Amino acid sequence: MLFKKKFNENKIGNIRLGNGSIQFQRIRLNVYSFEVDGVLIDAGAHSLLQQFKPFFSEADVDQVIITHYHEDHTGCAKYLQDTYGYPVYMNEMTIPECQLKADYPLYRKLFWGARPAFGAQPIGKTFESRSATWDVIDTPGHAKDHLAFLNRETGQLFTGDLYVSPKTKVILREESVPTIIDSLERVLTFDFEEAFCCHAGYIENGRQALTNKLDYLLELQHRVQGLRAEGLSENEIHEQLFSKKYPITRVSFGEWDSKHIVASILKNG
Repeated sequence: MLFKKKFNENKIGNIRLGNGSIQFQRIRLNVYSFEVDGVLIDAGAHSLLQQFKPFFSEADVDQVIITHYHEDHTGCAKYLQDTYGYPVYMNEMTIPECQLKADYPLYRKLFWGARPAFGAQPIGKTFESRSATWDVIDTPGHAKDHLAFLNRETGQLFTGDLYVSPKTKVILREESVPTIIDSLERVLTFDFEEAFCCHAGYIENGRQALTNKLDYLLELQHRVQGLRAEGLSENEIHEQLFSKKYPITRVSFGEWDSKHIVASILKNG
């Protein structure tokens, strides 16, 4: 397989953004790591370690904070621990999984690499950076352990994979759209304007963008439930709402699929 890898670095205000991408044919995936106020938020993918190394070497940080356990966010955590001695903090529910050898499908290892085992500490409900207190917000749905982080001093929200794109078209089999809706509603009760996503990067007009995402998912949920009430099957609803097919569905052998959107909504009733 021929994978093309790229890396870009940017700065927005007080935040350094490192963005690594990997492409195979028509599929291009990317992930961000953020440096802010002595904190590194997410550790990138192991397959992009060489691309991230210069970004990490220039970082002035005291700790690594992880939004969730997926390999594109934790892949370089072991390197950061071994090379710089940084402590790593994350949701305690997936710390045991991260202490073991990575266990996920081959296609994900080809794209993101085999995440080395690493140790982490529970993050708690808040944490301190050099000049701010941060809220740790439970935002499951994309992953069971997913967290968002809000800098109380600046009003900057780091959303992990809660946003990603304005209109969700495919999700992982383990994801739940109703749970994502609950998580969006939860973060929108906090006071923020700027938002940063681990795949979309800086989200202009962050509060409005997340509100629009919530409205889209609520409307989608309503349409799925309405079609179900009309007697359509799960497959019929899927074909009516998601006629376009995406390469990631084929490459992932169905782990990523729009079918999971419909199934998660119907499962919730």
